Amino acid sequence: MINKNKYRFIIAAGGTGGHLYPAIAVAQSIKELKPEAEFLFVGTSRKIEARVVPQLGFNFKSIWISGLSRKITLKNILFPLKLVIGSIQALMLNIKFKPSVAIGAGAYVSGPVLWSASLLGSKIMLLEQNSYPGVTNRMLEKKANEIHISFEDSKKYFRFSEKLLLSGNPIRLNLILKDKIESINTLNLDANKKTLLVIGGSLGAGSINEAIGKNLQLFSDNNIQIIWQTGSAYYEKYKGSESKIVKVMPFIEDMSSAYSAADLVVARAGATTIAEVSSLGLPVIFVPSPNVAANHQYKNAMSLVDMNACSIIEDNRISQSIGVEVLKLIDDEEKKNIYSKNIKKCARPEAANIIAKNAIKLAENS
Repeated sequence: MINKNKYRFIIAAGGTGGHLYPAIAVAQSIKELKPEAEFLFVGTSRKIEARVVPQLGFNFKSIWISGLSRKITLKNILFPLKLVIGSIQALMLNIKFKPSVAIGAGAYVSGPVLWSASLLGSKIMLLEQNSYPGVTNRMLEKKANEIHISFEDSKKYFRFSEKLLLSGNPIRLNLILKDKIESINTLNLDANKKTLLVIGGSLGAGSINEAIGKNLQLFSDNNIQIIWQTGSAYYEKYKGSESKIVKVMPFIEDMSSAYSAADLVVARAGATTIAEVSSLGLPVIFVPSPNVAANHQYKNAMSLVDMNACSIIEDNRISQSIGVEVLKLIDDEEKKNIYSKNIKKCARPEAANIIAKNAIKLAENS
């Protein structure tokens, strides 16, 4: 029997939470608007998407693909083989699933999935979270029907301006501010202490982790407790720092509680983190990653600094600066309120809903 459901979406996303969660937010919004919609997420078997997507109730399939490292490495020798096999796997998934719309969130897995979907006549939608677009989205833009961007600056890097829509970066629908005391209790922390939330991304940030580790005694001496997401790559190294006032986790599943408990956030300046803290209006110290294309995290953070919406510490200064900056800001309620008010002006809370409605229109016109 032929499946006549026109609302079929194949979504290629993953590698990091920054690529995955915006795509999940769009899928959740589509599902709210069209409960009959069907979804197939495609990613890799060893990254965050393989765990998170099935937990959220979406179908998931993996293909054999990885990015091409900018450094000279033996892993690059396998890249051509992975590209060929991954492309064949992606084509077979598209043939079987027959999507009306293929949505790519910028990760390298988007390349073969959306390329093969376009061959079969699916509509193509790209999500670009960062101010400087990734290479996959720039390669796919010719095949795209729509490209949803989060930063005005992104426009100058794309050739087809008529496809661009400044929709914002979608955040998870279940991400909300909850009662602070309730959240602190959920995390088994002390309501009488200030709470610092440290998030270096789903994979972790070595420089942030090292700086936090060196300052644990300083924070303890100043009545500060810590919710510390080390990232999966660093958890084994730092799990021994766990105590009553230091909660060490490779990955935080309940981000609503973590954000709600925090008096101050220390984080990388990835687009998804910026979208989340902006939407929730949280005071934050950004530590931009130096290991990204066109230094876009620094540019992202500086645009907020110019609005008096956050503090920034450059990565090469974090070891000597993080303790001083945290102590200076965490008790400064006036400055934190200013940061919260100003960063909230950057929020685009309707991003997921806007993009979902456009995806549904594409499906109806496929």
